[in-house]
Amino acid sequence: MDGSVEQDTDPEVRGEPHAGVVRHGRLPRRRPAVFAAQAVAIAAAVVLVGAGSVAAVETWQVVRSAKPPVSLAMPGDDVRAAPTLTAQSGEVNLLLVATDTRDGQGTGFDDPANRAASSGVGNNDTTILVHIAADHTNMAVVSFPRDLVIPVPACTNDTGSVTPASSAAMLNTALARGGERHGLACVAKTVEQLTGLRIPYAGMITFDGVVAMADAVGGVRVCLATPIRDQNVTPPLDLRAGDQELSGAEAAAFLRSRKGVGDSSDLGRISNQQTFMSALARQTVSAGTLTNPATVLRLAETAAAHMTLSDTLADPATLARMALAVQNVGLSEMVFVQYPVVDDPADPNRVIVADGAAEQLDAALRAGEPVVLGTDSLGRSAVLDPSASASPSAGSGSSAGGQSSGSAAPSATGQPTASTSSPAPSTRSPLPDSVSGQRADTVTCAAKR
Repeated sequence: MDGSVEQDTDPEVRGEPHAGVVRHGRLPRRRPAVFAAQAVAIAAAVVLVGAGSVAAVETWQVVRSAKPPVSLAMPGDDVRAAPTLTAQSGEVNLLLVATDTRDGQGTGFDDPANRAASSGVGNNDTTILVHIAADHTNMAVVSFPRDLVIPVPACTNDTGSVTPASSAAMLNTALARGGERHGLACVAKTVEQLTGLRIPYAGMITFDGVVAMADAVGGVRVCLATPIRDQNVTPPLDLRAGDQELSGAEAAAFLRSRKGVGDSSDLGRISNQQTFMSALARQTVSAGTLTNPATVLRLAETAAAHMTLSDTLADPATLARMALAVQNVGLSEMVFVQYPVVDDPADPNRVIVADGAAEQLDAALRAGEPVVLGTDSLGRSAVLDPSASASPSAGSGSSAGGQSSGSAAPSATGQPTASTSSPAPSTRSPLPDSVSGQRADTVTCAAKR
């Protein structure tokens, strides 16, 4: 059976209950989780060009290739202008969504089983929030589990009617509730309600966009602590341990893999995505990607052609200002974190908000303060790279968990390693160790438990 079908025809994609009772994330699933946590982060962090490439982004080629934008305001909503954003100041809350739709995804996704699993706008199989503080001193990339059960607000749908609010629904149903026209707005409204943050920017990507972005970035060098094998993705993975250069469909399969990484859970897959994203962040900095006009233009064109953006992102100058904000942050203050959850006592195949830790994370984001990780935060599929040089930083909660300090630089072998400079100590208490995450300057490896 094709791997994409085996992962994606799980009834939970459609919000139906499982017949069996198992621990969350360990039931065999049949959905091709289109994980743009990384690929969409590529669109967020790489498309958002560097200072030397503003002119490249503003070229007509990028605008010409862009899909029509969508509004984040639903009928009857008050239209709010996006906040003032400059290269030096202005809060950024950018929602990035990956849909698992099979529409237009080509061979391997056009059979009846795949079409029945997801079509139309699809499900928001990956939902992440890129938050940059108003003073551009810190950045957090927050991954929200697809199985998270939370209240979902009422959303206008494609028929012009309203999908009623739900007091407890899976997060990944929000996109379909709003449909093609209002799905992105529905996801944004749901995450706003959850976190208390205003989200004025959003983008959505499909599976073929993930592959295209992985090709456009030229491949990402990822450390594997163990062999990674997974026959349930397309193409199947059979990767040896060690440093591996991943690109194209193989990179997309690595990002979708659940059986091959961690404890075979969705939460383990998020941890794996964080390893990929941090490697990508270090690579783009050390390779000067954000200051190479030709590379940036290629990335910008690819993202514009494969992403649906909110109308607040239709202006290339806004993307350029976001890029400058990312550059100002630096690797040591860039954190990838999974939204805090615990198993749902009513259904072990779902998760619910871990109230105390989530309130702490939300408060830090709303206040524009750094997100401080615990001492053992790497998650279910990431381990420290034993060959990376690192020194713990004050206030980073890093002594036991390997949160290395400073910005990354390439080692003699080309693998980025952490420098010994330390960021200013944070006054906030670290999140509990149970909250998965890692800093961008922490060199980690993917592992199968």
